[in-house]
Amino acid sequence: MDFGSFSSSVEDSAEFDKDLTLSEKLKVFKPSKFDPEGYVTSRCRRMGEKEIRHLCIYLVDLRKASAEEMRKSVYSNYAAFIRTSREISDLEGQLLSLRNLLSTRANLVHGLADGVGIHSLSDGPEGSKAEDVVRLDQGPSKVENWLAQYLETLEVLLAERRVDEALAALEEGEKMAEEAEKQKSLTPSALLLSLQAAIMEKRKKLADQLAEAACQSSITIVELRSSVQALKRLGDGPRAHTLLLKTHYQKLQSNMQSLRPSGSLEGVAYTAALSQLVFSTIAQAASDSLAIFNEEPAYVSELVTWAVKQTENFAQLVKRHVLDLPAASGGLRPVAESVHICFGHCSLLEARGLALSPVLLKIFRPCVERALNANLKRIEQSTAALAAADDWSLNYPPVGSRAFGTTSIGTALSSQPRLSCSAHKFNSMVQELCEDVSPLESLQLSDAALEGVIQAFNAYVNLMINALPGSTETENLEETGHKIVRMAETETQQIALLANALMLADELLPRATIKLSSSQQIYRMDEQSRRTSDKQNRLPEQRELKRRLQRMVDQLRDTFCRQHALELIFNEDGGVRLGADMYLIMDGNADEPEWFPSPIYQELFQKLTYIASIASDMFVGRERFATILLMRLTETIILWLSDDQIFWEEIENGPRPLGPFGLQQFYLDMEFVILFASQGRYLSRNLHQVIKNIIARAIEAVAANNMDPYSMLPEDDWFAEVAQIAIKMLTGKANFGSMERETGSPTASISARSASSVHSHGST
Repeated sequence: MDFGSFSSSVEDSAEFDKDLTLSEKLKVFKPSKFDPEGYVTSRCRRMGEKEIRHLCIYLVDLRKASAEEMRKSVYSNYAAFIRTSREISDLEGQLLSLRNLLSTRANLVHGLADGVGIHSLSDGPEGSKAEDVVRLDQGPSKVENWLAQYLETLEVLLAERRVDEALAALEEGEKMAEEAEKQKSLTPSALLLSLQAAIMEKRKKLADQLAEAACQSSITIVELRSSVQALKRLGDGPRAHTLLLKTHYQKLQSNMQSLRPSGSLEGVAYTAALSQLVFSTIAQAASDSLAIFNEEPAYVSELVTWAVKQTENFAQLVKRHVLDLPAASGGLRPVAESVHICFGHCSLLEARGLALSPVLLKIFRPCVERALNANLKRIEQSTAALAAADDWSLNYPPVGSRAFGTTSIGTALSSQPRLSCSAHKFNSMVQELCEDVSPLESLQLSDAALEGVIQAFNAYVNLMINALPGSTETENLEETGHKIVRMAETETQQIALLANALMLADELLPRATIKLSSSQQIYRMDEQSRRTSDKQNRLPEQRELKRRLQRMVDQLRDTFCRQHALELIFNEDGGVRLGADMYLIMDGNADEPEWFPSPIYQELFQKLTYIASIASDMFVGRERFATILLMRLTETIILWLSDDQIFWEEIENGPRPLGPFGLQQFYLDMEFVILFASQGRYLSRNLHQVIKNIIARAIEAVAANNMDPYSMLPEDDWFAEVAQIAIKMLTGKANFGSMERETGSPTASISARSASSVHSHGST
């Protein structure tokens, strides 16, 4: 497999991953002879920088998925592991009992076979070497006396609950029994059996006493440890460890009774108190287990399973009493604060080897997602409610809102953009949402929150599109009788819609969503490395976010341009104002026409001039957007003319050919558009080329009728001069009545009626 195919598969990993399971993806890494260096070298020989980044991202994601799969596998097999360990431990105990029974039976058989020879204990309690021969018809021997005294002493120690002394006595008795059994120095065998049975009985009695003491609610941690250690010394480690965990559980349940969610202890406060209690109890149990049992696998597994169960119970309790209600109503902040507190306490256990965050993640994530979705829905509903009454006038944010932060009012006003009231509401609610979600880095909700913000902005843009008169969406709403947004009737209001969308997409939303990306990328870093990581990691995400948001702004802008273009092209009755007849009928008159741009292009110029004046006030610091707006509006008109098949069918194949006057007027109109677009600095290369193509097509149409189009057209300077005079007339910078009329000048053909018409258009 060469690198080219591998890099292309990495770039298309989203589609590739859909058809492969994790085990299939990891199959290449499983062989024991896998060579990492050779694997990378074989695929990176002709690798570019961009492909290396894609490969690194893919491998990092694969490593995370593998780690998560391993963690899930470990947790899912804990119960089976502990169950197997218990069964092995029980089996070992049964085998030990069986061995003792067989040994006892063998001793009995040997005793019966040897007769009734009696030997004294070789070593008494003081280590004496005397041997006493006892006959059956004599009284109690020294061995019997020692045994009776030993059992009596042991009984006293148990009755007085002197645990350490009782343990020492039991260990001494077991040692003596083992030596006597090994050396066969304790006869008859009934004495040995009596000693062994007594030791077993007293061990059980002591174990029961220790278990009973450990279950007392008043027992202290020190006493509990002592009891569990004693029980372990008795050889019953599994029971001791289970008893340790059970006692901690009982103490936890007892303490939780006083933390009912009621009165002043509700919501976040209840979560904080309960979380501290639960995780401190788990920490204490882990500490006790480690101190007594070290890190024996069976006990560690039992501890982890117990801790997971307590964490699950705790998480369900918090979910039921604290999270469910606000999550359903969109109260993201209390949900986020509660979950953040739980993860904070839980993370403190990681130093003890207890990674319980996945348990909380499994239970809390659906709840937080529900709160997030409800909050996003509330943003859309609140914004839509305000949009229904919004007058679409731009103002600074209200004093005291989240937008001001901690700066002074004067500083905030100078730095904050102006928006309409619904846009201010949308911005403030998104800022709050991002601040609420950002602490929950463990839940990995940044992508979901970011996508939700984008969709909420898309819904708001659609509302503003509906606010444009004549939009398809608005017409559909009016037909159904449900008008959910206030119309933007004037150009000022309509451009305010564009200002809303631009400010949100270009500045406010990217600023808010930085909190989402930075919470995962720069978490737990020092300040210097945080700045470096923020700059390196956030820029690609921010660029992609801005591109997506800008596409939505472009939809609103294109709808605005299309609406105003249609107003110019069609009249109120639905007739076409920009048709071929306006040029074809000019050659039917004997008199030379009045040379001035056609009315539709005069109106286009006036509309663009008026929009430019409004945009200069609303898009301060973002003049490029205003320029693109004017460029797109002009292009919309010209492209419609370029693509109008009916217009060109009549020009090229109609019964009435395009004559000299019509061609000259068409040429003048196009040059007029080029001139005012160039002076306004919104003449794009595309617009200029389209206009040149349109002029060339009109000239070809005239030439196709066996006429020389170039002999009909004056010099280019004539068109430029007439267009320049028209601009001055339309802007009021020149008075036609005072201008010198010279024969042959471009202005000589402009009549007083034309000038009056120009001024009437300018006053509208």
